[in-house]
Amino acid sequence: MTDEIRDVSRVRETTKESGALLLAIGGLAAAFGAASCCAIPIMLGSIGLSSAWLAGVAIFAAPHRMALVGAAVICLIGAATVLVRYRRALACAPGAACGNPAVTPLVIGVLTLGGMLAVAGYLFA
Repeated sequence: MTDEIRDVSRVRETTKESGALLLAIGGLAAAFGAASCCAIPIMLGSIGLSSAWLAGVAIFAAPHRMALVGAAVICLIGAATVLVRYRRALACAPGAACGNPAVTPLVIGVLTLGGMLAVAGYLFA
């Protein structure tokens, strides 16, 4: 019975981590769409790289830019909330497996990049 409880709690922790990661990826995708019209081409052009490949994304995303910024903000805040809330609640016995330690830095990196793109998409809107 105790092993079953431990297995269920391990599955819940993995689900919480993957939920935070999926929210962060959704926020990053929305922020990328919002910034693809103006911010990303300007940034890429300033370092000498071509941004012609963004034309298809920009044509689709330009009319919905503010909705994409809003969706990005909601997803990124949700991912940060899930990550912080469940990391605080995570109580693990020494030597026990409590989730994947590589997920937290990945989520933090995606949150940072998504936040920068969301701000850039808002500023250039």
